[in-house]
Amino acid sequence: MPHEVIMPALGMAQDTGLIVAWHKAAGDKVAPGDVLMEVETDKATMEVEAQAEGFLTNVRAAEGEAVPVGNVIATISESPEDTTEAPVEEQKPAAPAPVEGKSVIMPALGMAQDTGLLVAWRKAPGDAVSASDILLEVETDKSTMEVEAGHDGYIAELRAEAGENVPVGDIIAIITAEKPAAPVQRSAAAVPAAPEAKPVAEPKTGKQAESAPSPAPAAKTGAARMTASPEGGRILASPKAKRLAAQRGLDLARLAATGHPQPYHVADLDRLAALSQQAASAIPAAAPADRIEARVTSAGYAEFRDWYAVETGGTIDDLAIWAAFAAASLRVAAGPDNASLVVEAQAPLLRQSRCYRDPDYFGFAGIAALDDDADPALIVRNLTGSRITAARHGGARAPRLTIADSADMLELVLDVPAGTLEPEVAIAVVHEMAARLEEPLRHIL
Repeated sequence: MPHEVIMPALGMAQDTGLIVAWHKAAGDKVAPGDVLMEVETDKATMEVEAQAEGFLTNVRAAEGEAVPVGNVIATISESPEDTTEAPVEEQKPAAPAPVEGKSVIMPALGMAQDTGLLVAWRKAPGDAVSASDILLEVETDKSTMEVEAGHDGYIAELRAEAGENVPVGDIIAIITAEKPAAPVQRSAAAVPAAPEAKPVAEPKTGKQAESAPSPAPAAKTGAARMTASPEGGRILASPKAKRLAAQRGLDLARLAATGHPQPYHVADLDRLAALSQQAASAIPAAAPADRIEARVTSAGYAEFRDWYAVETGGTIDDLAIWAAFAAASLRVAAGPDNASLVVEAQAPLLRQSRCYRDPDYFGFAGIAALDDDADPALIVRNLTGSRITAARHGGARAPRLTIADSADMLELVLDVPAGTLEPEVAIAVVHEMAARLEEPLRHIL
C-alpha cells in the first residue's frame, strides 16, 4: 500500500513549510532513514527522512514552494511507475473565518516595489497595541523599515510569518477594539491567494480560443531546480550552504547573477569559489610601492624649535615648517627644475590637513596654506607623539613622507607609489629631509 509523505510540522508552531531542496527525484528508490528533502520553517531548516521503503512517486511540490502542514507532497509506492499526480489545489485548507476589525496592510513605504519581506513581528497575537507602536519590520529591495500599528486595540490576527514575502496592499494583520478570545497567527500561504497567484486554465470560446497561445508544459517536479532569482530577489540556499559561504567569504548572489539555478547547496560552493577566483584574477595587481627609511636624532630639531619660539614669541607650526623642508628636499633631489611644488602636510591624529604652494620660497612666518585643495607632489604626515611609527595605505595619489618619533630619534619613512618618483630621487628626498631635521639651520642658510 502506498505510503503518503506529508509536510511535517517538525515540532514547531507553523502553518507551512518551504521546500528548500529535494534529495530524491521521482522514481528513485528509497529506504527508511533516507533523506527525502530539506524543509525550511520560520525558525530552522531540517531534513525530512523517508518512513517506508519503495519508490518516490507522485511528487506534488517543487523546490521553493511553500506547502501547508499536513498536505501530501509525495508518496512512496511499490513501483516507480505509479506517478499519477493529484492537483495540489485539491488539498488546500478551507479559508479561515474572517475576523472583523481594523486592517493593517503591507505598505509600499514610498518605494517602487511589488512585495515586502516581513523581517520580524514586534507584537504577538493577543497583544494590546497603540497606533504609534511598532508592529513589524519590513524589508524592501533598498532598506528595512519599522511599520507602526496605525490603530489602537488588540492583535486579533497576523496573516504572515517572518521570512515571507507579502504583496503590497495585502492585509497582514487585524486589530480589534476588544481583546480577542482566540487570537490567530497563520502563514501568508495559508491565506486564500489572489486569483493571479495560481492561474487556472479556463475554457475559451470564440476569438479568445483562437488568439490565446498554448500553455507551456508544466515544469517537472521533484529534483528540478528553479531559475535563479532576479537581481535583488531572495536567494534560496540550504542553511549549511549559507553558513559555509559566509565562512569562506563567498557571495551567493554571484551565482544568481550568472543564472545558476536555485536553491543552492554545499556542492554549488565550489562553482562559486571558481567564479570568485576568476573575478579576482581579472583585477590587475597593484604595482608595489618603494619604501625608504631613515633615522636621525631629534635633539637638533628640538633646539631649533626652542630658539625659534623665543625669536618669534609665538607657537611653532610644525606642519608649515616640515612642508618647507619637504619642498626644498624634493626640489634639490629632482634637479634644477624650478616648477612650482605643492606639498600637503597632515596631522592625522589631530585631523588636520593643509596644502602649501612653494613653502620653501618664503620665511617660516610667511608660509600660508592654500584656500583650496590641490594635487600635491609630496605628502608629509606628522605622527610624532604617538605610538605609531609608520602607516601605509593603498591608493596613494602621491609619495608620502611619514615622520614619527621613538625615544630621542625621529624616524622617516617615504612610501613611493609606482610611477611617481624615480628610486634615486626618492632616496635623495629622504636624505635631504633627514639632514634638515637633524640640522635645521642648514635649511635657513
